[in-house]
Amino acid sequence: MKSKLTLIVATLLVAGRSPAEVIDADLLIVGGSESACAAAIQAARLGVKKIVLVNDIGWLGGQFSAEGVGCLDEWIVVDGKRTNFPRSGLFLEMVRRIRAHNSAKYGKACPGNAFCGTETIEPKAAADIFESWLGEHASQVRVLRGWEPVRVNVKSGAVTGVVFAKVHPEPRPGETCEVRAPLTLDSSDWGDVIRLSGAKYGAGPDLKSRFGEVSAPEAFDEAGAQEMNPISCCVVLRETLGKDATVPRPSTYDPASFKSLDKGAPWVDSDMSAGIYSPSGNSPYTHRRLVDRWHNGFEPGAEATFINYPVQDYPLCQLPQRVLDALEKTEPGASKKNIVHLTPAQRRIIFEDAKQHALGVLHHLQTAVHDRVGDFPQSFRYMRLTEEFGTPDNLPPKPYVREGLRLEAMLMLREQDIRAAGREPRWARLMPQDAAFAFQFNIDFHPTRRRYLTDDRNGPWHFIHTQDRGWHTDTDRAVLPLRGLVPVEMDGLLGCGKNIGVSSVVQSALRLHGQMMHVGQAAATLAAMSLREKAEPRRLVSDASHVRELQLSLARGRGGPGLQLWPWQDLTPDDPHFEAVNLLSVRGVWKPEPEDVFFRPEKTVTRRELARLVVRTRRLLPGAKDWPEHAQPLYGDVPAEDPDRREIEAMVSWGDFAPLAGKFLPDQPASWATLHAWLTRLKLPVTGGLVDGTDHGLKRADYPLSRAEAAMHLWRVLQMGGEVCALEP
Repeated sequence: MKSKLTLIVATLLVAGRSPAEVIDADLLIVGGSESACAAAIQAARLGVKKIVLVNDIGWLGGQFSAEGVGCLDEWIVVDGKRTNFPRSGLFLEMVRRIRAHNSAKYGKACPGNAFCGTETIEPKAAADIFESWLGEHASQVRVLRGWEPVRVNVKSGAVTGVVFAKVHPEPRPGETCEVRAPLTLDSSDWGDVIRLSGAKYGAGPDLKSRFGEVSAPEAFDEAGAQEMNPISCCVVLRETLGKDATVPRPSTYDPASFKSLDKGAPWVDSDMSAGIYSPSGNSPYTHRRLVDRWHNGFEPGAEATFINYPVQDYPLCQLPQRVLDALEKTEPGASKKNIVHLTPAQRRIIFEDAKQHALGVLHHLQTAVHDRVGDFPQSFRYMRLTEEFGTPDNLPPKPYVREGLRLEAMLMLREQDIRAAGREPRWARLMPQDAAFAFQFNIDFHPTRRRYLTDDRNGPWHFIHTQDRGWHTDTDRAVLPLRGLVPVEMDGLLGCGKNIGVSSVVQSALRLHGQMMHVGQAAATLAAMSLREKAEPRRLVSDASHVRELQLSLARGRGGPGLQLWPWQDLTPDDPHFEAVNLLSVRGVWKPEPEDVFFRPEKTVTRRELARLVVRTRRLLPGAKDWPEHAQPLYGDVPAEDPDRREIEAMVSWGDFAPLAGKFLPDQPASWATLHAWLTRLKLPVTGGLVDGTDHGLKRADYPLSRAEAAMHLWRVLQMGGEVCALEP
């Protein structure tokens, strides 16, 4: 009882005392995750002068580093095969930095040969990369370490600042600081700023009555609102060159908890040359191997891997009795709360038990599994815990957090908005025009529950998947709306991590390394515009002209690759048509074919396709006319049932096309001269070089018009013609 009262009193003292230091900033970023770092870098590049980033630990980089997830998740399915989602923005820049580091150290950009991903990076190296990256903006970005939020100041419905306490096992009065800023980005692991501010949010499963999602529960059962995507304590290992490195038996260890490891091979001899997720390459060892020295011919001692296997997942509901008892000692009823609602000190009680579970996995692999399969060079028995984290237990300073709270935002993405109808992802049902970035991943719930094997709730348990919370449900290619970053009510605050405006189901598909960096880049771009305009983000994301300006900034990038707004598979920021295709796509000018996720830039445009594009472009410019009505088709080869009849007849009706020819030849290829003539007849701006001159004896007018060329020309038409900005609901 005494310790409980001490904790409560100390917490009240920390929350109520005047802070020892007050810092004024233009932008406050709370957290040190990959999204926080991306936000700080983007904001600095956009000219924000005084940025303060407050992290609760020393390391920056989140999943890449502090959480120990050094094998990057980014795979999708295209044409039935697993590949990577197109990289862009600051994430692409990070991947390039990772590859440069690996090339310098190992002579190979991708040294891991991992089952789950093509890119790997060792945790300390990732932390150093983020540290160096932010250091490039040291004159604008101040980093405070070892502080966690305890109070959020709100005035007139807007967040004005955050009070932080120094991180200790228990709060200590007096060690506080306050950062005041007109705008705060919440990049914390669990969404603590959003929670403490009083902004609306959700945590745990959404009931079916909330969003009508097919996989949502009708009502809570005994797991209740505590059920979430589990945490995992990653175990990063390095080879010992034959020396036994078996960890001591954890106090909570029971071999029955890890029976799933007693069936398959702990290691397979695979160089993953057949590609990621090749069936022959899956084992706990190769699953997320960081450095494969055996197949790459590296020097002995270079081998490194880490364990993040399903048996290691730690569900956040149905907790062991020892954890429930420890939570209750801190506060009556704490054991029944969702982890989001717990204090940082209470969460650490759960984390410590999760660490013991992870060490139990390693101990089992080093003992029971080793004894079963025999001796071999890559045995876990000869892999030691890395010392690079600098922690007393040699485990990462943070668990891998897959799900926190979810902001109640101006627009919420739901399962039915992105869930795929089949196994081959296409285009999401909802593609908002205020797209902040493109994404796609499967609905990916790791085991969310546990089943105890005896009546002893401190005894062995097995992880279980529920029927509707698994990892084999596909989603379509989608976009996150800018409105998904903005609270439905609270001003001065943006979501900037896993805490954005999505349901629990959607969050399981929107939590990867790259996706979170995209969130940070988009949130910072919105924040920079908000500070420049002295206007709240909610006003900006509701105004079409500001949304279009913001999207242009994102697509162009600032000091780095542009961010992809529309999920074409074959579009990269290095393409000269990247900006044009993205911005025409989010405007609805370039609409993809339902069954084709490729832009196909070199493909020649047909006359019917070009007519569609020209008409859609014309309708975005001043003086747009109503759709014409013709009782009979104007062209003999464009019958009444032709899907493009309306656009073709609108174009010739709006422009100076008289007299009309008898046929339109809709499926004939369009040329540069075709585009020039049609733009001229519609009195639209004509860009130079479409028809003048020759090239190696061929008239430019006769060039076949490619899709990339059409996009770039029509994008210039919009820019020159003075687009009338409008957003669909």
